[in-house]
Amino acid sequence: MSKPKKDIPNEIKPESCPAADSKVSASKSRSRTGRRAGAKKTEKAPQNRKVTDYYPIRRSNRKTKAELKSEEHRHIDDVIKNDIEEGMQVKHIEGKGRGVFAVKGFKKGEFVVEYHGDLLELAEAKIREAQYAQDPQTGCYMYYFQYQTKTYCVDATKETSRLGRLINHSKTGNCQTRLHPIDGTPHLILVASRDIEADEELLYDYGDRSKASVLAHPWLKY
Repeated sequence: MSKPKKDIPNEIKPESCPAADSKVSASKSRSRTGRRAGAKKTEKAPQNRKVTDYYPIRRSNRKTKAELKSEEHRHIDDVIKNDIEEGMQVKHIEGKGRGVFAVKGFKKGEFVVEYHGDLLELAEAKIREAQYAQDPQTGCYMYYFQYQTKTYCVDATKETSRLGRLINHSKTGNCQTRLHPIDGTPHLILVASRDIEADEELLYDYGDRSKASVLAHPWLKY
């Protein structure tokens, strides 16, 4: 006795399926002769079609993080090489002296200005520092940092029109220092540590906590 055939609700016949699914459906329904049920000998199997045959390819114009970072690096290179300083102005602050203020907004991480001066190696920097110490009127404009296992110093003591040297100290400043090498030479730059609005004073932490420095410059405590 032959077994009763199970009812398959909502069965989809192979010829009614989309072309891309025809093989899967047809392989489950064959006649005793081995041919696909309902198929003619002369009928050719439909060719698979791609989604792009019906719809155009959508390509993204978004740049990768690496591309954006490379573009930003080249932009900073150009700004430094051409001595460009924009979006800032010097104002006099009562009881404090000069300060640098933003005249436009800066986004977090955006380049603000180079801390420009003479790039010195440690030995020469110490000689200059000893000379400056003999004059109490000389301000503190020497910034020491490590680059590729060596200690360098940017000496911005000499009065110039560059604004980086005039940015004041604050432990909770809105800028931070960062090294930016160009052709193997390190440059000290300031970038926004948070979004900065126009008319804000630009400030960063000098990082000097030595007793001698704090005694000579009490404002370093704040």
